[in-house]
Amino acid sequence: MDTTLPVPARPPHHARGLRLGTALAAARSAAWLSRHLTGGEGHAIGGRTLLAFDPQAPAELSAGRDLILVSGTNGKTTTTAMLTAALRTGAPTASNTDGGNTPVGLVSTLTEDPADRVVLEVDEGWLPWAVARLRPRCVVLLNLSRDQLHRHPEVHRLAAEWRKALTEVPLVVANADDPAVAWSASAARSRVWVSAGLGWTNDSLTCPDCGGLLSREEGSWSCGCGYRRPPVSWSVAGGRVRHHGQDVGLEAALPGDANLGNAALAIAAAATAGIAPDAAARAVGGVRQVAGRYATLPHGNQAVRLLLAKNPAGWDAALRSIEGSTAPLVAAFNADGVDGRDPSWLYDVGFDRLAGRTIAVCGRRGTDMLVRLRMDGLAPVGQFESLDGALRALPSGPVDVVANYTAFQQARRVLGHAA
Repeated sequence: MDTTLPVPARPPHHARGLRLGTALAAARSAAWLSRHLTGGEGHAIGGRTLLAFDPQAPAELSAGRDLILVSGTNGKTTTTAMLTAALRTGAPTASNTDGGNTPVGLVSTLTEDPADRVVLEVDEGWLPWAVARLRPRCVVLLNLSRDQLHRHPEVHRLAAEWRKALTEVPLVVANADDPAVAWSASAARSRVWVSAGLGWTNDSLTCPDCGGLLSREEGSWSCGCGYRRPPVSWSVAGGRVRHHGQDVGLEAALPGDANLGNAALAIAAAATAGIAPDAAARAVGGVRQVAGRYATLPHGNQAVRLLLAKNPAGWDAALRSIEGSTAPLVAAFNADGVDGRDPSWLYDVGFDRLAGRTIAVCGRRGTDMLVRLRMDGLAPVGQFESLDGALRALPSGPVDVVANYTAFQQARRVLGHAA
């Protein structure tokens, strides 16, 4: 059953404790100094200062607010942007649009935007922390798969941590097509099930309940132990989002089935806050780029579209979203910091979808990408030291750039899109 839950009354500002007031003042001072001394935005140092002065600040800052958390391995930022756009048709809504999805970024958003309604993207490893301290009304769960090898490589362990954390959550909107997500979400008090699709199934071969091998049928999955996909009220079918079989009228601007699934989850979550599905769909359809993702930017006589791909499932989804295109493509690949140093997971991704396309390679670990593409029978035109050099090797017109995280941020800067 689709559920709309009441929001508790928000405590008055004057009811905040002296410790929180002192912590907020210290955080604002630290952020101001950071901006004026280093030229930074001050969000990170402000959040760290706040948590250092008052570890209970997250609970106080979120009290009485209509808080929705969005988490999963892939699609968090996009789904958060879609849901925020939908909710803003009804009321002002705060969100961590800067992508700060760990405690520092979460408390910074809660501090800087006073809106009663808040949507927060949360790193999947930090979701239990956020649930325990922020007490959300609703949690939106997208998918679970391996991330880079240095972080969240064990899906079942993360699913178990989610399941334990979600027992006190009033409502979860969850992707029923992902067995690990469905198992975790089943612990919540109430659930809205969405058939949002699951293109990458390599990390969901076994039953999260008994460990047996899952059986997959068209549009469903099950295990011999009796665990199976729950019945859904929202679904993606024929390129459309449907609610109880009725088309909600979404005209999606972002490419690929994964983004259609993200849209379905966002519209379903917005409905739990009282937003009519058709109104939510119109707002979601207006989201055309998210923090540079899917943005089309000029480079000489080229129109360069940026796509982010951070892990095996992310690369698979990105390549699926542009399958069938004949536009030249740049594969930009680093292994710096948040990218993870071990790129061996590239061999889990099928790059044969790029057959027939003109491909250039760049990035500090471009050699790894070049070898991987050749292993799938592809013949890139070359490996280049910079994105600019790779783009200059390709013809005029549309060009796709698929990049992992640090390479993506570098591409935004090269193309003049603030990062």
